[in-house]
Amino acid sequence: MADVTAAERTVLRVARPWLGRLVGAGLLAAGTELAGLALMATATWLLITAAGQPPVAALTVAIVAVRTLAIARGVLRYTERLAGHDAVLRIITEVRARIFATLADRPARATDRSGDALSRLVSDVDAVQDLLLRVLVPGAAAGLVAVLAVAGAAAISPPAALPLALGLLLAGVVLPALASALTRRTAARVAPLRGALAVDAIDLTAGAADLAAFGATDATLAKAAGRAAELARLERRLGLVGWAVDGAGVLLAGATAAVVVLTALRAGTSGTLVGVLAVGTIAAVESALALVGAARQRTQLDTALARVAALLTDAEPAREPAPAAGEPGLDHVSVTYRAGAAPALDGVTLRLPPGRKVAVVGPSGAGKSTLLAVLAGTVAPDAGQVTGAGDPHRVGGLFADAHVFHAPVRDNLLLARPDATDEELAAAAGPAGFLDWVHDQPAGWDTEVGEDGGQLSGGQRQRLLLARALLLRPEVLVLDEPTEGLDPGAADAVLASVVAATPGALVLVTHRLRGLAEFDEILVLDAGRVLDRGRHTDLVARPGWYRDQWQTQESDERGYLSLGAGT
Repeated sequence: MADVTAAERTVLRVARPWLGRLVGAGLLAAGTELAGLALMATATWLLITAAGQPPVAALTVAIVAVRTLAIARGVLRYTERLAGHDAVLRIITEVRARIFATLADRPARATDRSGDALSRLVSDVDAVQDLLLRVLVPGAAAGLVAVLAVAGAAAISPPAALPLALGLLLAGVVLPALASALTRRTAARVAPLRGALAVDAIDLTAGAADLAAFGATDATLAKAAGRAAELARLERRLGLVGWAVDGAGVLLAGATAAVVVLTALRAGTSGTLVGVLAVGTIAAVESALALVGAARQRTQLDTALARVAALLTDAEPAREPAPAAGEPGLDHVSVTYRAGAAPALDGVTLRLPPGRKVAVVGPSGAGKSTLLAVLAGTVAPDAGQVTGAGDPHRVGGLFADAHVFHAPVRDNLLLARPDATDEELAAAAGPAGFLDWVHDQPAGWDTEVGEDGGQLSGGQRQRLLLARALLLRPEVLVLDEPTEGLDPGAADAVLASVVAATPGALVLVTHRLRGLAEFDEILVLDAGRVLDRGRHTDLVARPGWYRDQWQTQESDERGYLSLGAGT
């Protein structure tokens, strides 16, 4: 087969700790094929010899050998599958963990639609499994068996070894190259189509209500149906090519056996051994034809492996790590997402000594979430210095894209600290206002929350996420709209509890200005710049965005409370 591609090298680097297990699986696969080849040859010799009615004693060894090889073939096949799958499942677990970490840690990209990300985590990672189990292991086994088969034929009839070698070369090199060439262009389109179809499925299920509201359901269904039809057409084409190549392989096996038989007869080889060579040739060529399937499979995996390799490459450190020592904070930090675009942050400085409470406010699009992402290390600054970024034990908390998994409450919380006790869970859930809800559930901490927290109300889902952030107990706790979805009274109570329960520094991004009177500093951002900063009493005393917003919110909340909806 062709040289190892860059994507395959990336995958094999991840697989390196388990390559010994894969080599063992390859040797067991080769042993299985050799046992099958020897079984066919021995059984053929036994049948031809038995036709002459020799003494039973002359057949005893062959009879025992046939039984032994038959049992050995089954045992070796089982052991090979066990060893191979054990190694591959360990490898793809590591690959999925790395890809998940990459998708979770890096800034969101246009291609990171949830359906496409799911396709990469499932379908594309399955390509790694297929590469190892259906390409690497059988390919190596077939190559070893071909060499030994030629050596065995040379021992029986040296002239017959040449046509056998030629047939194995055609079956193991020419046909795989042909199969790869015929399927490459079609296979390159399959993985992206599967990813796009997964995005369509997510849109049609999770976004059904929105699509219906905008009258876009039929158009989205038609687009998904078109993609599904195109994917089915491509897969039918791949199946047709596979059928044609496999048929050519069968014809090649028969032609090779015929040439080997004629060559052996001309060389004066005995009839019994000619029969052994004929059957052995067919078995050897069929073993080599595994390389055709491996080459075809490899071609179909190229695009998926490239997508996996891109995420595995992203998982490797792409920037110099921030210094571990020093007070966390920002020093004249600027961030620009695209060349020529306005900066998302422009020269922002923020000091975060232990215990300092800072609120970041401003209109939508002001750069508040970008500031938190820079602090957390998921966005690298274009200019300035960041201290403490990238270490969740130093800077961590609740971000806008935080996810709730379809799992019990306990498991969702333990993502922050896997070794936390029930007492520590309670200590984190209490300030978030989530503990009473947990105690009211029959299953307590083992209550299932549903897909993305679907069994919870919006407020309880937010409280769960806030409890997870508090459980982390980082040096700097960052919170992006932690009271979103809560009514004003509950929001005030939860924010006060969180501030009181946070011994370290706290950075709060919020649109709501109530509850900020006790904060040490408030930053007012707009278009990435710090328009104003100071304590709450200072900012409401001077004209500006903060005072105007404060007066508007106070008026709105008084009206809300006057309707009796405040509690």
